[in-house]
Amino acid sequence: MLRRRLRLSAAAVAGLLIAASAAVLGTAPSSAAPVEDPVVDVTIDSFAPVAPAPGQEVVIKGRVTNTSEMTFRDPQALACIDRKRLATNADIAAVPTEQDVPTSELDSCERMTTFESGTFQQFGAPLAPKASVQFTLTVPWSEWQISKQTGAYVVGVVFRGQPDEDNSQRVTAGRARTLMPVIGAEPLTRKVNTALVIPLRHRPTQLGGTRFANDTLAQSMAPNGPLGRLLALGKTHKVTWLVDPSMLDEARRIEDGYVVVGDDNHTTPGTGQAVVAAWLKELDASRVRGNQVVLLPYGDPDVASLIDASDPADPDAVSKIVGEARAESEEYNLAPPGSTVPAAFTNGLWLENGAARSRYLAAASSGFRGSRDTDLNLVGSSAWVTAERPALNPSPVYNVLTPEGPKKEVRTVIANSALTFGGPDLNTAENPLQVRQRFAAETALLAAGGTTPVSVVALPPRGWDADGNATAAIAGNLSLPWITTTDVNQIVAATTRPQTTRAPNAPRSNPSLTSGQVDAVKRLNDDTLTLRNLLTDQDNLDENIQRARLRSASNGWRGYAEEARQFTAIETGSVNQQLAKVELVNSSEQDQHKVIKVNLAGSKGTFPLTVSNQLDESIRVGIQVTPANRTDLRIKPLQTKVLPPRGKATYLIEASAEQNGVIRANAQVVTASGRPVGPSQELVIEAAQYGSVGWILVGAACALLFGTSFVRIYRRIRTERRNPAPAAETAADPLHPAPIDPEPEPGVPDTVPETAADASLKEGVGSKDG
Repeated sequence: MLRRRLRLSAAAVAGLLIAASAAVLGTAPSSAAPVEDPVVDVTIDSFAPVAPAPGQEVVIKGRVTNTSEMTFRDPQALACIDRKRLATNADIAAVPTEQDVPTSELDSCERMTTFESGTFQQFGAPLAPKASVQFTLTVPWSEWQISKQTGAYVVGVVFRGQPDEDNSQRVTAGRARTLMPVIGAEPLTRKVNTALVIPLRHRPTQLGGTRFANDTLAQSMAPNGPLGRLLALGKTHKVTWLVDPSMLDEARRIEDGYVVVGDDNHTTPGTGQAVVAAWLKELDASRVRGNQVVLLPYGDPDVASLIDASDPADPDAVSKIVGEARAESEEYNLAPPGSTVPAAFTNGLWLENGAARSRYLAAASSGFRGSRDTDLNLVGSSAWVTAERPALNPSPVYNVLTPEGPKKEVRTVIANSALTFGGPDLNTAENPLQVRQRFAAETALLAAGGTTPVSVVALPPRGWDADGNATAAIAGNLSLPWITTTDVNQIVAATTRPQTTRAPNAPRSNPSLTSGQVDAVKRLNDDTLTLRNLLTDQDNLDENIQRARLRSASNGWRGYAEEARQFTAIETGSVNQQLAKVELVNSSEQDQHKVIKVNLAGSKGTFPLTVSNQLDESIRVGIQVTPANRTDLRIKPLQTKVLPPRGKATYLIEASAEQNGVIRANAQVVTASGRPVGPSQELVIEAAQYGSVGWILVGAACALLFGTSFVRIYRRIRTERRNPAPAAETAADPLHPAPIDPEPEPGVPDTVPETAADASLKEGVGSKDG
């Protein structure tokens, strides 16, 4: 309960006396710390009947808890009433909350002090700090002193006691109010067609495959869990389910078996299979019984945060998640596994408060694959400020203007936010009894307000009613005699000509995703799109990877920032593991970094680079080479190639450089659209080419060499022509040998005088030198 600070009259008088004395005596008053006024919490636990008829007594039960540090003597509880009849729904909305009025000065609920009638209860013992006491007040009809006409009244319980032993006066230290609808003697003029929309959502817990971050989804689906209690309402009431299909996929995975991952990455078997299986079976049975199912965009993404974080011109912006999530839901198979009969559902969108502004509604309601005019857009009426709020009588179906979108107006169902708001005090907005009383009062005044048929949609806000008890209180009121239960489809079908209204203009507040979470979603989105763009057939992207990207942007992460961080980190790491299977392989280790060394001989040349694909899918990739320390390196653009699963491809890189030396560059594997795949690798190119000056020197050297050789050959030929060599001896004819020299005649010497040449030849042959 809201605690209000009290202004005790004795303390106020004492303060004035001290100040007056100081003024007279000319001394400054002491600056003692103010004492906090004592307060108590007053809670109404039971109010019966819900809507009394004239003549019926009302029984109010509840409790008082002393939340101060002071003991209250002579404590008492008293019934109270504001006798102004509330005749319209606008009158209820105008009831002051009195948030800034001290508790001791609250007088809008007049105390009823008739002790004999039961409107007053005196507690026997003092109420000590942290003590609690129960009360029961029985108020006869005559004590209310109100009209017998149909209307609503603010009634409640006031607590009074003596917090100061030196002062016998009681002070008001606590109060609780509620709305009491009164059904007059004259019959109500019409029925109120009421569609209760119940969200069935849970934050993502599946980390991939059979691995789950925790067991909270199974615990919530247990009969005593929030999702279990909500689903049970469909057994006895006609309702409209608002379901996140991502949650259904996780539940089906749990049904087939799962493990829970601990902080140390240790896994334990999950134990919620039977509970989740029973929950899924009951949901399907509820649908078969006729309860409408509206599927939210897959993962229930935070539409406004994604759109605000995106550049409209970027084809890969995170805002595209919204359209893909809606398309995923449009194609979803709601029927249980093994069923051959498709299950009917409505593709829906749920926006509220500042997230329902025109730019968000326009972007999320159309333009996605499979969109159709029958898609449902739900917005709470609290998104509009009071002065601009559309009238929800007789129908909540409107065409909301969306000038920024492809459609200039979007059919929208506006839920009446007052039907799910307890009060009139703000601190009781989610109290089940207060919600029940407010719903009964609002609908009773609608039933008494005319003869034209009227329809309303009740949809709780996000994050409301964590345990499901307040929603159950509303469902219990569907049996009130002026209520006719229906669903959203029937209300839409009955509205043939919707009225037109402007979109809400309220600023955004309390977004589901923080800026840090949006940045994490962007990283996961970029990596997932790179992996998808890498595949030759992009439809072959693993469904779990694709859906994890959608879950990362869920509204369900509100209040669970650490779980969201862990989820996106794990999913991003999983995608990067797949991307790491595509890499350059002709590299060597140098300084703990992968470095590719190649040589470039001449002003132009080629060198090979090889890409390896270790994925189980074929891919289409190319290579981009960019210099890191030089500007004279030129690379001819490459065409992409298709690599088979677990295959390789070699690319011949055509390069040119104007100067020799070492050129450092980066080699990057890219997809067909140019998205980088993994980190780049360092490339060291050793260019050994001559340039123009070098080629001139080489040419001159060649000319000198060949010129010198030519001159020497010319001179030798000329010398031989001037001094011809003697004719060689006639070769011997083997057929006509020369005659043998005759024997020497007696007295004639047998030798010829030796010439100088012969002597020289003989000397050379016979010498030691050989």
